[in-house]
Amino acid sequence: MIQLSENARKILNARYLKKDDRGNVVETPEDIFRRVARHVAAAEKIYDWETRPDECEERFYEIMSSLEFLPNSPTLMNAGRELGQLSACFVLPIEDNLGSIFETLKETALIHQSGGGTGFSFSNLRPKNDIVATTSGIASGPVSFMKIFNAATDIIKQGGTRRGANMGVLRVDHPDIREFIEVKADPGELQSFNLSVGVTDSFMKAVKTGGPIDLVNPRTRTAAGRVSASELFDLMTECAWESGEPGLLFLDRINRNNPTPRLGAIESTNPCGEQPLLPYESCNLGSINLVKMIRRGARGPEIDWGKLGDTVRTGVRFLDDVIDVNHFPIPEIEKITRANRKIGLGVMGFAHFLILMGIPYGSDASIRIAEELMAFITKQAHDASRELAAQRGPFPNFSQSIYAGRGDAPMRNAMVTTIAPTGSLSIIAECSSGIEPIYGLTTTRSVAGGIELSQVDPVLRRIATEQAFLSPEQQTAGVSDGPVTDATGLPPELRRLFVTALNIPPSQHVEIQAAFQRHTDNAVSKTINFPSHISVQSMKETLMLAFELGCKGVTIYRDKSRADQVVRCGMGKAC
Repeated sequence: MIQLSENARKILNARYLKKDDRGNVVETPEDIFRRVARHVAAAEKIYDWETRPDECEERFYEIMSSLEFLPNSPTLMNAGRELGQLSACFVLPIEDNLGSIFETLKETALIHQSGGGTGFSFSNLRPKNDIVATTSGIASGPVSFMKIFNAATDIIKQGGTRRGANMGVLRVDHPDIREFIEVKADPGELQSFNLSVGVTDSFMKAVKTGGPIDLVNPRTRTAAGRVSASELFDLMTECAWESGEPGLLFLDRINRNNPTPRLGAIESTNPCGEQPLLPYESCNLGSINLVKMIRRGARGPEIDWGKLGDTVRTGVRFLDDVIDVNHFPIPEIEKITRANRKIGLGVMGFAHFLILMGIPYGSDASIRIAEELMAFITKQAHDASRELAAQRGPFPNFSQSIYAGRGDAPMRNAMVTTIAPTGSLSIIAECSSGIEPIYGLTTTRSVAGGIELSQVDPVLRRIATEQAFLSPEQQTAGVSDGPVTDATGLPPELRRLFVTALNIPPSQHVEIQAAFQRHTDNAVSKTINFPSHISVQSMKETLMLAFELGCKGVTIYRDKSRADQVVRCGMGKAC
């Protein structure tokens, strides 16, 4: 029987396991992993290939049921079921006409219904008060259409189990950029959207030098005024201080890493920012649980590199197979997804991994091991993708890619690695989320469906049991005030390891993100957490640091800046 925490079983029962017409759960956790493994392994039948589908099914089942690897939520929910849509990430185009806007709205509804999240660039839409020649009227601007998408998303529940989520992007040189930056000053606006400003290298340079930038009307491609770059950057920072939004996407850096620039420029990402995609592209993700990649060595805990390499290779094969058995919601998505075959293999449990290895999060040692881990994972993943290309053929657009232009060996997948947030997956795997630090020693987390999950940090509980420094009541209380609510209740040797998000300097958050980004094909989902008392100036310096260290985007959040904070310390308290 699979060993799962009470919280893992709660979330599986609520969102993932099959239910009958009366809402009764009709499968077990073992069943869900078997269902997914069998469905995904069926792709092996397509290829003339020595390994039989049943052997792959067993290996896929093994890495999921052991919680060493989990695919993104739509794969767990929908594989082997009627819906059959397995991808988490989509980007859709929006052109400057009503037909395109409302066609995309329809496509968004289909994607949300199937469990996916969507990203859009609204940068091609003409600004507010611009002319509409066909009606002799005036345009209402990008933000007005975002509100329509928000209203539609709010109605549609993703696949019956997930609330719709969107990423909205507007270029920094769009004439309506101020309205976009300020729209979430009203906390009731655009609640189904994450917002990011698409910034350019020239804008960031102008911020440093104090120069202006031109605003450009996307309809006419002509200048529509000038603004001070530093004043606009200050406005972004002030709004992010107030509400956590907007974030920043560094568009030029993203497009320097675009593997297929001849097919178009990347203008947006999925809702959490880790997956830059071309219009109509989709991507399926999976994450390796780093906690499961530790073994006991002669001198203490050490990384099991052999096991990690094997898991990476199996994960790449699994994700590539997902593309072949996926049921795509619209034909345009199927066409370009199969042509580029992007996948996103990443990690979760990094903070718990560091604790078990005896390394404080944010330390120089943690940054070095982040680079070492991700460099190894991406090297192994690329090798696995090349092996699949030799067996199955490269992705169809390979001849138009930067790899072919450099004379590289064929790849099966245009992009291979991604760092996702792994919110629900990490609850199932009972490990820390993605590459985030632990948020608190005891936490309460709100998840979809009105579920609240409270717990003592599982690694703390494990070490407390081994070392017997907490009473049984303290270990099980989970959310009570007392010794486990902060590090002061820990033995001195553990205080430096159980460092929580708000006690880590923002610069160290950024350095961890940048370390992973240096060895990740796509992008990195990471929240830079700030205590509530942080200054706007400190936040501004952190945003600039993220750009200077090579991040592809940055998301920031100041504690207590929203009433509906998802993760809270202790018994419902913000940290």
